[in-house]
Amino acid sequence: MYGGIYEKNFFAVVVTGFLLMTTACSSPSTNEYENKNTNTSTQFPITIKHAFGETTITEKPERIATIAWGNQDVPLALGVAPVGVSKGNFGELTKDGLSPWTQEAFKKLGVTEPVVYDDTDGLDYEAIADSNPDIILAAYSGLTQEEYDTLSKIAPVVAYPRVAWQTYWREQVTINAEAMGMKDEGEALVKETEQLIANKLKEYPQIEGKSGAFLWVNPADTSSFYVYLTSDPRASYLTDLGLSFPENIKEMGKDETTFSLTVSAENADILNNVDILVTYGDDTTLKALQKDAIFGKIPAIKRGSVVVIDSNSALAGSATPTVLGISATIDEYLSLIGQAADKVNE
Repeated sequence: MYGGIYEKNFFAVVVTGFLLMTTACSSPSTNEYENKNTNTSTQFPITIKHAFGETTITEKPERIATIAWGNQDVPLALGVAPVGVSKGNFGELTKDGLSPWTQEAFKKLGVTEPVVYDDTDGLDYEAIADSNPDIILAAYSGLTQEEYDTLSKIAPVVAYPRVAWQTYWREQVTINAEAMGMKDEGEALVKETEQLIANKLKEYPQIEGKSGAFLWVNPADTSSFYVYLTSDPRASYLTDLGLSFPENIKEMGKDETTFSLTVSAENADILNNVDILVTYGDDTTLKALQKDAIFGKIPAIKRGSVVVIDSNSALAGSATPTVLGISATIDEYLSLIGQAADKVNE
């Protein structure tokens, strides 16, 4: 899942014969997706480098398609309604399969029935081609080379800059915005969001000086657990919210090429010096961990300095941050982190 445990869901590649016809595919009503924001801060053509090479965009794209997690929030935040976006598969979702803030942004731009690609089990190339995009934004994604090559037959693709699923929210904004011809607007959006975070953080002075880590642990099987590294947007976002990343975990993960570290229960003591833990779960998770013979000894768990995020909540989706998700749920997230910090100080 994009916003959850990506290790279990890298996309399968499904190549179909329709690609021979992509230039003649039908498209949704152009009126519904008319780009009302004609501003541009970029002179075309432009070339954007990424993990698969580089993509040249010859003129300002009008029909924007996005795939994977959260990329759609960038054009929406900049006043542009994408002609097609990927269905979400984690956290609270609307009837269209979108995060609530994404659905609301479409509505504000006059789009009541957005085109949503059901690509959670593999990219829906036919649906993407049918939306007739000028460009496909995927700055935060898990694209493979084969998927990238196939999508490139439909429209220019802007992929992630380095490694799959390791693009920070700031990069997601700036890369996608530049590809749209709105580089300056994207940079301004990042600054506005950073200021929002800074202003909200002032309301929680108890967070200052605390360390935090984002985990995935199954109370029914505590033989091992995941710790997300700083290369993962979830863990990186915690540092935006005032928490420092534990140095011992950073050291353990310095040679990792993935975004998470799998740790056996016998090494759970690496969490002993972490002030606040964040994990997915439900209202039974903390009590179950506190009763566990190993995890119950970890100070943060023992005293309850744990933020448990319900996997079906809006916060579960925004914990993997996007520019719209941040503004929608930052109050709730900081409140929970603040409560966990209070227990450290007791």
